[in-house]
Amino acid sequence: MKHNITLLKGDGIGPEISNSVLKIIESTGVQINWDEHLAGKDAYLKYGEVMPNETLDSIKKNKVVLKAPITTPIGEGFASVNVQLRRYFDLFANIRPSKNLPNIKTPFNNVDLVVIRENTEDIYAGIENKIDENTVHGIKLITKKCCKRICDYAFQYALKNKRKEVTVATKANISKLADGLFLNCFREISKNYPEIKAREILIDNLCMQLVVNPSQFDVLVMPNLYGDIISDLCAGLVGGLGIAYSSNIGKYEGKDYAIFEAVHGSAPDIAGKNIANPTGLLRSAIEMLKYINEIEAAIKIEKALFEVFKEGKILTPDLDKNATTEEFTNEIIRKMKSN
Repeated sequence: MKHNITLLKGDGIGPEISNSVLKIIESTGVQINWDEHLAGKDAYLKYGEVMPNETLDSIKKNKVVLKAPITTPIGEGFASVNVQLRRYFDLFANIRPSKNLPNIKTPFNNVDLVVIRENTEDIYAGIENKIDENTVHGIKLITKKCCKRICDYAFQYALKNKRKEVTVATKANISKLADGLFLNCFREISKNYPEIKAREILIDNLCMQLVVNPSQFDVLVMPNLYGDIISDLCAGLVGGLGIAYSSNIGKYEGKDYAIFEAVHGSAPDIAGKNIANPTGLLRSAIEMLKYINEIEAAIKIEKALFEVFKEGKILTPDLDKNATTEEFTNEIIRKMKSN
């Protein structure tokens, strides 16, 4: 079967790591027609808009996207492409696993948790009003519909992946209405899953507990802003954003859509130097292969990737070795062929 998938190579190191991932996937024999389009800075320079209609049309047609990092200006310039895509296609669930890789030195060696982040509302709704020169009013938008569906997704994820516990993180002791609504929806949904343990924690306590004993957590579910922060914290527990990965799942006009992406930035300072680490995007692509039911290829790549990390010899400079992107890519392919 040949799959049609939209490809957004991004900018900075995006094209380099995209080419690496495509080469690895191609070596498995999986047939993919990559429908490549622009988004972000390069799209703006060419079309005068960060999300051209032809890019949106491609996503609507293919419904599955592999996306490399796209620069988001801080405090000015165009809005985040990531946020626009999530909102446009109602990709309400952001899934961020954090699990130790071999040979990556971290304070903990037994981390295996998943952050499930509500992806469409909260502060990210972008509802801000300037009251006067000294005052800005930012609205934390929380709705019962979005709370219930993300909590239900978290429990469904736990069941499907044989996880035992789902923990909700809020600040409901202070944000009694907004976070209180999220917490109450979690409590309601949890009753439908008696086989999964439901646990509650305040977001500040969660931060402390994660840097003391992260292995106590299994699946975490939370509103958008907390999820953004906590998922990056968890990435730091297992080696940093360079090896972290992400899935964005939802429905648009009644059909399933999914965007798989690396979570690190576009790193323009090392672009074109052949030293970028493609692991984050590759792990996202592994999840994409599972999503399109190319399980054998996904397992094959994942096994080879773990073997390369376990040997610890051919890794990129961000992992304290001196391999190039190309050498790292070729070593993974070599491992797959030898297995």
